[in-house]
Amino acid sequence: MIDALVSGRLIGQATARTARNGSPFATAKVRAADAKGEPVIVSVITFSRSTVEALLALGDGDSVALAGELSARTYQDKHGAPRPALDLQAHAALSTYAVQRRRKAIAAAKPEPEPAGAASADPEPFIDDELPLDL
Repeated sequence: MIDALVSGRLIGQATARTARNGSPFATAKVRAADAKGEPVIVSVITFSRSTVEALLALGDGDSVALAGELSARTYQDKHGAPRPALDLQAHAALSTYAVQRRRKAIAAAKPEPEPAGAASADPEPFIDDELPLDL
């Protein structure tokens, strides 16, 4: 397997499914581009709960970046030409919606700045006794 980061646009809606053991998972297709700019379809499956939720929140055409284990194969298109195909077992997903949500959470968690002239609450003030360090 190859550890990869794939970014592209979602094709259609991700599909939520349930495994035989009752665990949720999702499948999706992402259109990415190769080095020449040719489109490559990446088949995605994820078993990570947070990644499942992230994919299901996206719609057709939304941008997404996925990290996980990549495997490559080939198939023949309808004209008989060999085409690359990629399968990704995603462990993490990042979209513009997730970035916006994280930025809001970080902004909400920042402490209020102290007013000017307020006393600092340092537990130990720095004292320079001007003695050399003997190591």
